[in-house]
Amino acid sequence: MSNWDPARPEFALPKPGKALLGIMLVLFATWLMFAIAVNWANASLELFLLFTGNAEAILHGQLWRLLTAPLLQYPKDSVGSLLFTLIGLYFLTPSLEQRWGAARLLRFVALSAVVAYCVQLVVGLLLPATLSAKLIPEYWFGFSPVLEAIAIAWALNFREQQVRLMFLVPISAAGLVWFVVGLSVLRVIAASDAPEGLISPFGGMLAGWLFGGGTPSPMRRLFLKLKLAQLERETQRERRARAKTGKVSLEVIEGGKSDTRGPRKKGGRGPDGQWLN
Repeated sequence: MSNWDPARPEFALPKPGKALLGIMLVLFATWLMFAIAVNWANASLELFLLFTGNAEAILHGQLWRLLTAPLLQYPKDSVGSLLFTLIGLYFLTPSLEQRWGAARLLRFVALSAVVAYCVQLVVGLLLPATLSAKLIPEYWFGFSPVLEAIAIAWALNFREQQVRLMFLVPISAAGLVWFVVGLSVLRVIAASDAPEGLISPFGGMLAGWLFGGGTPSPMRRLFLKLKLAQLERETQRERRARAKTGKVSLEVIEGGKSDTRGPRKKGGRGPDGQWLN
């Protein structure tokens, strides 16, 4: 896929920012490390599985798997999957980084990865065991759910632009959303053997809308509404408390520059020694 602006139909390669380059480097370095270790250093595949997602292990406290699973690619016969991931990042993410900045993009990627796999974890626990086994492998990993989140976020932030699928077919931002959703649904119907599982892409799409569907994002707007409601409740409690006690937070100080009684000493100055108007 590549960005394509109808007003500027000439093809132009995107320019990735530092955050995107860092993400791509981490993904490649992680794959390279495990590929060399497993294929050439005789390391056990159990070492790789230690960092993948696994419901039972996570429920027993191995929470790091939620953070490491999105970074992994299978160390054997996975060059095509790795290239697809890097290409998807390269063509969709630069526009988001330019609009959001590096910090928000990194937060978005991390939150999308965790939310996508948390959704899959919860759904797997709620479904019957036989159905869960068809949709979710015992060990799950991969960056595909985050790519789904990025695609949804891009479509919601650049509604007037188009992308070229496979560098050839231009489709609108809305068409990209339908393509992503439809492809994930078809994979479920076909019971595809997906290393990331068949539920996590839908969690990624949800995260893409929650954390990337505008500025501020829907999640940010919800947080601000809740914060405002909390402040309003606190204000109401303070007003009711004052009404019950009859106390007023304001104090009246008598004027008169030449008055030396009470607090108005020092030639008409207040208790703090300052002149009062």
